[in-house]
Amino acid sequence: MMEIDLDHLRTWVGREETVSELLPPVLAQRFLATFDREGESDMGAQAPLFLHHCLCHPCAATAELGPDGHPKRGEFLPPVTLPRRMWAGGAIDFHSPPRVGETVTRRSKITDVSVKQGRSGTLCFVTVTHDYDAEGRAILSEEQDIVYREAATPGASPKLPPAAPMGAKQRQISPSPDLLFRYSAITFNSHRIHYDLPYATLEEGYPGLVVHGPMQAALLGQFAADLAGAAPSRFTFRGLSPAFSGPSLVLHATEEDGGMSLWSAAPGGPVAMKAQATW
Repeated sequence: MMEIDLDHLRTWVGREETVSELLPPVLAQRFLATFDREGESDMGAQAPLFLHHCLCHPCAATAELGPDGHPKRGEFLPPVTLPRRMWAGGAIDFHSPPRVGETVTRRSKITDVSVKQGRSGTLCFVTVTHDYDAEGRAILSEEQDIVYREAATPGASPKLPPAAPMGAKQRQISPSPDLLFRYSAITFNSHRIHYDLPYATLEEGYPGLVVHGPMQAALLGQFAADLAGAAPSRFTFRGLSPAFSGPSLVLHATEEDGGMSLWSAAPGGPVAMKAQATW
């Protein structure tokens, strides 16, 4: 078990960061093209759902990236020593959609750091809240849980959960390397597990390129909005197991009282991400 100085890491609680960025037509066009969706991208048009994940990322120089492709730790995010980092889940409250041509501001704050013991060893969770506004108008609030994990044990074969159930509605997605690379590009995400196959398999022990957590959230959120005919007002999601690049990832949805339950899974595989949408 790796020792972690939790008291030191918790000194990052309360740290804040503010970043602003113009939402240009070309970003809306690239987002829609990445997801093979139709939509408006002219000035003043309503931005596509989940495009906010492409905005307001700090621009760390390439020389400042760590070995995993992320900016080096210890600035805004605490210097967690566990090597593997993933987005564990989040909750989004949508207030008013941003529009193309507006300047979007993201105000971020670290609200918690905790350590737990899981099946794969020591886990460190960092919770970050983000409040987005577009020229003073609140557009959404989001809470993100980032998890840091120990390195993979060579030769280990973790026990997988049972195969995912079938939803009342399904949509098949092809999480190709092209799709993963494009999403990394529009979100300015240089985490190597999403595009560098030798790194993902040899260094971090995954069987393939890892599908982004927020991209799965976007796909499930888009699916929910398409089925309901309107964007949800609240969307929560949590990763249960990694999803990998391959021929197929299936999105599932089942309507429930007051909302919709959604999940993603490879055919015959366990649930990768589960989500809940309400209107």
